[in-house]
Amino acid sequence: MRLASTGFIVALLTALTASPARAFTDAELIDGFQRTVFGSEYQSFGWQSHLVKKYVDPIRLYVEDRSSTPRRETIENFVRTLPGLIAGLDVDIARTPDKANFHVFVVDRADYPAVVAKEIYSRPSSSFTPGKCLVRVVSTSAGISRSDAVIVADEGEFLFHRCMVEEILQGFGPINDDPTLSESVFNDTSRHSNFTDFDRRLLSMLYHPLVEPGMTKLEAARVLPQVAAEVQARLR
Repeated sequence: MRLASTGFIVALLTALTASPARAFTDAELIDGFQRTVFGSEYQSFGWQSHLVKKYVDPIRLYVEDRSSTPRRETIENFVRTLPGLIAGLDVDIARTPDKANFHVFVVDRADYPAVVAKEIYSRPSSSFTPGKCLVRVVSTSAGISRSDAVIVADEGEFLFHRCMVEEILQGFGPINDDPTLSESVFNDTSRHSNFTDFDRRLLSMLYHPLVEPGMTKLEAARVLPQVAAEVQARLR
């Protein structure tokens, strides 16, 4: 049983970190970057939707698991793989919520509406509950100051893993979904539930030092060809 459990964990982490690669052109990556970094899935960011959003301070992520199915270890293990996959990303686990600037709530579906409405958006009614899972990012032109994600744990392994990967990655800055991105988890019509090779490249571009928080789409366009080429060379 011990060997089987260890093997399962290794297989799971391998599946979650990166999918088998195919060759992407620089133009495809630049297009994907613009579609995910600019805009907002829920249109709740106002002017921030039109600017680059990324952390400049170290990210400290706290997992608050309220679900009937324990998920904390899986999420923390996934997060610990990310610095080795995304150059420039400084993320680690916070042991207490007061030390965190990224808070992940893990809940059962029955508790999702109240957590989203009251604890994420501070609304008195739980009628505002968009999506099957959700992330909220607080950002200015100086960078992201806080992210809060809500992940549903009790509606099957596929939804849990998809929510975990998508919401945590979106909490780092690429908050928009786009139905044209077939190789991305940032697409509600795709069947991806893992950290795809395409998305790894997008996050690596976002956390490249030439891409700065507060950049407009036009400003980012001036550096993206160099950024895409360098990321491609590093990850090839």
